[in-house]
Amino acid sequence: MMKIFIIIFIFFIFFQSTFASEKEKDVQICNYQTWDWDIKQKKATNYKNISKPKINLSKEEKGNIEGCSVCEEDQLEIKIKNIKPFKICKRFHQQIIIALTKAVNEGFEINTIIGYRVGKTKGNLDKEGKRTQFSNHSYGIAIDINSEKNGLYNNCLVFNKKCNLIQGGKYNPFEKGSVTKESPVYKAMIDIGFKWGGEIKGNQKDFMHFSIDGM
Repeated sequence: MMKIFIIIFIFFIFFQSTFASEKEKDVQICNYQTWDWDIKQKKATNYKNISKPKINLSKEEKGNIEGCSVCEEDQLEIKIKNIKPFKICKRFHQQIIIALTKAVNEGFEINTIIGYRVGKTKGNLDKEGKRTQFSNHSYGIAIDINSEKNGLYNNCLVFNKKCNLIQGGKYNPFEKGSVTKESPVYKAMIDIGFKWGGEIKGNQKDFMHFSIDGM
């Protein structure tokens, strides 16, 4: 009888523990701040702070890569030498540290990096002229390197003087800190599976940008 009681008791404790664990997962909270890019005003607008249970995230908020959502809780900070700290998705945290440290040690000059930053800068426009989809930065799966030297251009099938600079600084591939296919940072980021925005097919070139899909 005592043995039966002990077995029932152990089963009860196990069940309670499992139930509590599952319940804890259900109430995990996601926090993030977001905004919309207004193409008419050419600036970020409609700032808002979001806090909600993770189980209530939309498909877009979850993103396409497991563990890399818009939530601050899915991000980790990176600090490399004198570069201002930035955040990246936990899943790619160690890879990014290794790649950027390697690039810096090989002589590539990095002054600024922008990583995780939630905002709607992609997709179609709404009736007010605001973008409607999250960027790759929103999931911590993109970084911008030295944006002050590696601008974003449109009308730029092939980079030339006629390309139109729309964000960041003027691109000069011969200037120190500019990203090219010969740069140590290009090689290091490609080695870990990231793609360079300077190789985007089409009329846009984003020389500061590295992400999983290049966009």
